[in-house]
Amino acid sequence: MGAAEEKREAGVNLIAVESSDSFKKLLATEIKLNLNELISKLRAFRTSKLQRLPLNEPDLLNLCNLARETFLEQPMLLEISAPLRVVGDIHGQFSDLLKIMEHIGFPPIANYLFLGDYVDRGKNSVETITLLLALKVKYPRHVHLLRGNHESQAINRVYGFFDECKRRYTIKLWKTFVDCYNCMPVAAVVSNRIFCCHGGLSSRLNHMNDIKSLTRPTEVPDEGLLCDLLWSDPDRIGFGFSPSDRGVSFLFGRDVIEKFLQKFDFDLVCRAHQVVEDGYEFFAKRQLVTLFSAPNYCGVYDNAGASMGIDKDLVITFDVLRPSEHRKVRMPSHGKGHI
Repeated sequence: MGAAEEKREAGVNLIAVESSDSFKKLLATEIKLNLNELISKLRAFRTSKLQRLPLNEPDLLNLCNLARETFLEQPMLLEISAPLRVVGDIHGQFSDLLKIMEHIGFPPIANYLFLGDYVDRGKNSVETITLLLALKVKYPRHVHLLRGNHESQAINRVYGFFDECKRRYTIKLWKTFVDCYNCMPVAAVVSNRIFCCHGGLSSRLNHMNDIKSLTRPTEVPDEGLLCDLLWSDPDRIGFGFSPSDRGVSFLFGRDVIEKFLQKFDFDLVCRAHQVVEDGYEFFAKRQLVTLFSAPNYCGVYDNAGASMGIDKDLVITFDVLRPSEHRKVRMPSHGKGHI
């Protein structure tokens, strides 16, 4: 096997290989042998009565490395076709993620675009990000993961994910997850009509190529286009761009949204990043929608969680998840592209 050193641990073949052209092929082969088992184990979490799943750290390390390569094979600005299911912040609420996917359907039955913030604050960040990365590797054309502001070393070092990794595994695993985050795409355009990102718009965005030309791997900077795409928020009162109460990035007014849509010939901005009471909330005459998919967030907010369906005709629906109910809201078609 040349540079490869084969070991056995917990009944699973683990292959450690020097950085070479054969690394990816060997790693892909090894992961695929266990990927179905890993996904099945994670999907069974809600019926297991366990608070946390005992996942094998070497498998998680290998998965992160393969997911990193998968992200790097795709552009920073994804171009995706409907039909599609869009999901907002999850924040480690793994049971709620499973509820959403059980209700809508797991890939490849359904196609998904996740808007980021998979970790921090919730109790099961490791399970959450592991399932999503495993699905991304197994179904790269059906599952799309955008980066959120919490997919950042500086943020999840403080808000829970670092502590969870250190308590359950090792700091090395956390660093490997961070390396994976640093390669995630940051925006997507659905069927040429809907612009999606985690945070919002930026005064530095003059052309879609500005997003495509962002380099990877990269940490999230304190300012600039990448920062804004992950951190900015709509401003209900003001116009233009103004300082944000978060102390990072900016607020953008409804006039900014309207000009953005006109300039790029889009119909809707879809973003996450903020808790909204009903799980989804329109802004600026339905030109922007905020999605938040973690119900009863942190056990404190009495909010619903929602995901957004986009059918092949670009008609959108919202599936709302409350602690005790599921309800579906169908939105009437409007504007260009029937959004």
